[in-house]
Amino acid sequence: MPDFVGGLPLHPLVVHFVVVLLPLAVLGSILTAVWPAVRRRFGWLAVAAAGAGTVLTPIATSSGDFLESRLGTNPGIQEHGRLGDMLFWWALPLFVAVTVLMVLHQRAEKAARAHAVDTADGGAGVTTETRRATGTSVVMLVMAVVTVGVAIGTAIHTYRVGDAGARLVWEFVEDQPPANGG
Repeated sequence: MPDFVGGLPLHPLVVHFVVVLLPLAVLGSILTAVWPAVRRRFGWLAVAAAGAGTVLTPIATSSGDFLESRLGTNPGIQEHGRLGDMLFWWALPLFVAVTVLMVLHQRAEKAARAHAVDTADGGAGVTTETRRATGTSVVMLVMAVVTVGVAIGTAIHTYRVGDAGARLVWEFVEDQPPANGG
């Protein structure tokens, strides 16, 4: 993996992808969990955003470690690095939760379509189908709650990592003398 792209350190470039993808995944996951119409239409996009954010998070932390080795370290950089290292452990469960939710949704939709087509038995399987539908509903509800909880945790932790990094950059900028005497 290159450490620089076009003369710029890789870290700020990759971080901006993570900072966009994870909040989009959080928003998409919450909406997917609580709004069936969004789930049907955009649920797999939330899965894709969470997956891409999860894949890019270790690249961001690895490039951050390289940047830290070039800049030197201070307590702020160490805290930002510590928080950044933990972000993967929030992104991965978000990806898993929203993926499981969508797989369950797909199964329930397929079963509902199959049941709608297979009405020739005159209602003999109503008790079995009701039990199965109730079980699916409970599992979907539990996964929706888990997905929302993990999404909120991911949002909070993403904010904490980004805030720590932004403070480092802007405190550095504030410490610099004005350009052009200004």
